[in-house]
Order: sequence, then C-alpha cells, then structure tokens
Amino acid sequence: MRALICRAWGGIDTLELGEMAAPEPGPGEILLDVVASSANFADSIMVAGKYQTKPNFPFAPGLEAAGRVAKVGEGVEEFQPGDPVMATLAHGGFAEQAVAAVAETWPLFDGMSFADGAAFTVAYLSTHLAIRWQGRLEAGETMLVLGAAGGSGLAAVEIGKAMGARVIAGASSDERLQAVRNHGADEVVNYAAENLKDRVMALTDGRGADVCFDPVGGKLFDNALSSLGWGGRFIHFGFVGGVPQVPANRLLVKHRSALGSSYRYFRWHRPDLVQRSMAELGEFYGQGRLHPIISHRLPLDRGVEALRLLTERRAFGKVVVEVAPA
Repeated sequence: MRALICRAWGGIDTLELGEMAAPEPGPGEILLDVVASSANFADSIMVAGKYQTKPNFPFAPGLEAAGRVAKVGEGVEEFQPGDPVMATLAHGGFAEQAVAAVAETWPLFDGMSFADGAAFTVAYLSTHLAIRWQGRLEAGETMLVLGAAGGSGLAAVEIGKAMGARVIAGASSDERLQAVRNHGADEVVNYAAENLKDRVMALTDGRGADVCFDPVGGKLFDNALSSLGWGGRFIHFGFVGGVPQVPANRLLVKHRSALGSSYRYFRWHRPDLVQRSMAELGEFYGQGRLHPIISHRLPLDRGVEALRLLTERRAFGKVVVEVAPA
C-alpha cells in the first residue's frame, strides 16, 4: 500500500512517500480503507521520536482517519466491511489502510463527509473531554479559549457555545479573530496587541472567566491564569508555546484549579467518558452546532506539506490529507 513513511527519527522532511506492507487487524480491531486523514501537531512530535509512544519502523504518521471498513478482526460485531467510519489511531492515517481499535471507531454522523470525519475525532473529542469532564463547564459560565484559530481552539469555541457558555476567544491577529467571531465566539481578544487579563476583566465586569482552555502554554499562561475568577478552572491542553510553571500560591488565593487533559489517558482510564463525549458531540452535530473548519486539503503525496502548515502555524482550523477518492 502507499504511505507516507517514517524510517528513522527526525524532522517531517525525512518522511517519504513509498510502499509498505498493509497492516492486519487483530482481535477487537478493524482494518480501514482510508479516504481522508488529518494532520496534527503531535504527528511531527512522533516523527521526531519525542512522542509518548514510539512505533516500530517503518510506520506512517496520522492519528485520525475516516474511510470504509475493509476487514474486521476477531470478536468485532459492531461493524461490517463497507461501513463508513471515523477513528482515532495509534498511528498510520497517512496510508491507504490503517488499523483502529473498535472502541475508538465510530460511524460517521448522518450527513458527515469523510473529510469532516477525518477532521473531527482528535480535535472535537479530545476538546470535549477536556471541557466537559476536567473543566466542568456549565451553562451560563464564561470560558476563555486561547489559540482559538487552531483546530482544537475552534472546536472549543463551538463546544462551549453548544454547552450554553459565553465564549471569549483569543488569537494573535485581527484576521484570525474575525474568522473566530464568525465561527461563534461572543467576544474576542488579540493577545498580541492588548493585555489579555485586562481585556477579559473588562469583558466580565471584573469577575474573570470561569474556565480557560489553553492549547498554547508558554508566555500566555501567566496572564491567562490571572484572568480566572474565584473558583476558575484552568485546562492545560497543549504546550506549543512552551511548558509553563504553575504558581501554587495563585491557585490557593482564588480557589482556582490547574488541570491537565489528554485524550490518550481518558482512553486508558475512563473509556466510558470517551463514549459519553462522542454521544453528546453527535447530538451537537445533528443540531447543526458543530462545523469542522478545513483550511487546506492536500493529496497524500503532499503529506509533508500538510504537516508543515501546522508546524509553521499557517493553518486555520484543520489540514486534511485526501488519501483516496470518496
């Protein structure tokens, strides 16, 4: 099968398009004929050998995909060959076929395209898990979303609105903020041009936000933490801007919480919450409240370019790699 192959740890430019053996599904797994996959920042980390898991060489990156079931492994009764599905993967989405666990495979929602399915699972599912179960966001609360123009940030804006919250979205340019506002944000803040804390406090009449969803980290953390009011919950979702140090004294004085959230650990420790999150996301999608934004669609032979769009922060929303005709 054709695949974008990693043969040794290194930068994304070391990936090469070539042929490799197709995988076989084991017990509790399906083999997927991939129609579309989606690029994630974690793919570049995996290729560099710095991800939490290190696949055996050779392997294809790609942590999510959508397509049709080609074959089912022993004990799988939920799906049949030909079923249109979306799935999260250990790796392998940038290939013509990939293996997925049946517990991390879902039917495409009614009316959902393969491209939208490929752009949905990692961004929306991981974000919903963070906001619903870690952030404990409630209707009527205010949520601050940093990096709001990225894939997870846009998902957070939509999910927050669907859950009945007021959403303040932050990004680094007015152009990105206008797009985020068009995507449903109630208020916006350009944290490259104005003070994040001052802006949030002004927008909340001095009360501060109830939840902060942060996939960025780095220098934004300090002001974002100060933007939380009493009882505020700070969700550490990613560190593309660097890993911040959490000052415990500033958690104590306003009864704040600093919480980490990673989809992979929900998969291992609370798979029941993963299924509950996907069920609620299905309801939101059916109500027309969720609309994956795909800024670029590239063929498999341009998979390195797809990853570079993310690592160089030139994408708005998701970047989809089209592996086969729909």
